[in-house]
Amino acid sequence: MHAIDYWVIALYLLSTTGLGIWLGRGQTSQTDFFLGGRELPAFALLLSIVATETSTVTFLSIPGKSFVTGGNLFYLQLAVGYIVGRLIVVAILLPLHFAGRPVTAYAIFEQRFGVRTRQAASAIFLLARTAGDGLRLFLTALALQQTIGWPAEVCVAVIAVVTGCYALFGGVKSVVWNDCLQFVVYTIGALIVLGMIVNRVPGGLSEIVQFANETGRSRLLDFSFDPNASHITFWSGLFGGAFLTLATHGADQLIVQRYLCAKNKRSAGWALALSGPLVMVQFAVFLCVGIGLACYFSHFDSARLNLAGDQALANFVVNDVGIGVRGVILAAVFAAAMSTLSSSVNSSASSLLDDLAAPWTRGMSDSAGLMAARVTTLFFTIAQAGVALLAYSWVTDMAIVDQVLAIAGFSAGLLLGLYFLGLSMGTAKSWQAIAALAVGGCVTGTALFNGVNGFWFPVIGSGTTLLTGVLLIKLSPSSSETVQS
Repeated sequence: MHAIDYWVIALYLLSTTGLGIWLGRGQTSQTDFFLGGRELPAFALLLSIVATETSTVTFLSIPGKSFVTGGNLFYLQLAVGYIVGRLIVVAILLPLHFAGRPVTAYAIFEQRFGVRTRQAASAIFLLARTAGDGLRLFLTALALQQTIGWPAEVCVAVIAVVTGCYALFGGVKSVVWNDCLQFVVYTIGALIVLGMIVNRVPGGLSEIVQFANETGRSRLLDFSFDPNASHITFWSGLFGGAFLTLATHGADQLIVQRYLCAKNKRSAGWALALSGPLVMVQFAVFLCVGIGLACYFSHFDSARLNLAGDQALANFVVNDVGIGVRGVILAAVFAAAMSTLSSSVNSSASSLLDDLAAPWTRGMSDSAGLMAARVTTLFFTIAQAGVALLAYSWVTDMAIVDQVLAIAGFSAGLLLGLYFLGLSMGTAKSWQAIAALAVGGCVTGTALFNGVNGFWFPVIGSGTTLLTGVLLIKLSPSSSETVQS
């Protein structure tokens, strides 16, 4: 890689750090740190939501869905479910999050099921988020190692230090505005790649479209109903995508925290509702990049058509992109990684302090609360970087990583089941809600190890948790321990 590329990357990393520190001015309390004064504009929250969902693994792997032999546009079917799920969250779950203006997504569980359930939900979120996002950081480091040539440990350290600095000093305001910057950077990176391919392929865009049609890569819809299908069908995209979005955007502090930073429910609703179509457009761009790469390689180096799908874009960046432009695209790879990590550590810190440590932190002064917020943000940054480094040192079988990520991923579905339980039954005892979570986790885990497509996990987890909770409530005598809503 040329020195100019390194300078471009360094300039981007310094810019994000400087922006984060500048945005941290004037913070006086823990609420400022975690909610940004509840005054962030809808467009910033919109871009932040989308950027948070877009990891480096996403940026590099979605083009692979259409690049590989037999690839297609089936992945876009998932975005249909994303749009439907977001609209349901706006209509049903968003009003719950604005009742009383809580700090985290799990405050409602204390009202409906008692403080122990709130703490259990927070613990599930924190464990899943730390393990899952730590492993995603590990996978990001592997991708950057192949692309830039830096050791994976260095990639982890650079991402953690830069992201930790702006998240530590700037709080959620820094996270959101840096997400906006990162969205712009990785979108420009993808469009640059697409433009270069169209410009270089003989025949340009029309040749790429013809190639997609001839190779079947333009296939968009599959209406087969097979829960074990290895690819996304319309039904798994619609129902699985909708329930996945209900879980991640309605019951997961990572995204819910964005709504709570909005000026009002209307502003939050617009940000969430528009994020679905924006994600669909983003997916379409990434998939077009994959088709373009396949067409490009077929003309100039057909041997590279045998690359793994998630290696195609990285290979193109390393071998076919000019000096300076390569630095911009690699900055986009860093941007995707940092947007996910910063959101994760900030939301984890807010959940730990407000859901688990509240009995010990309620009497803190504003300055002490702000310091506690920064310390816990630092803690989770180190924890996730530690998970990534441990995975790099110990993992010899990537299937283990896939299984841990799957287990971490279905936790939001269980918490969604608790929301449904609260909506349908009003109140319950803590042990009933926690037992419902346990049963939902066991059933979803069984589905995982029996090869069920992961997009069905939110459906299975939330449905089982809800059904178990309803049965336990109906079969148990009422008790004064039940918490009134």
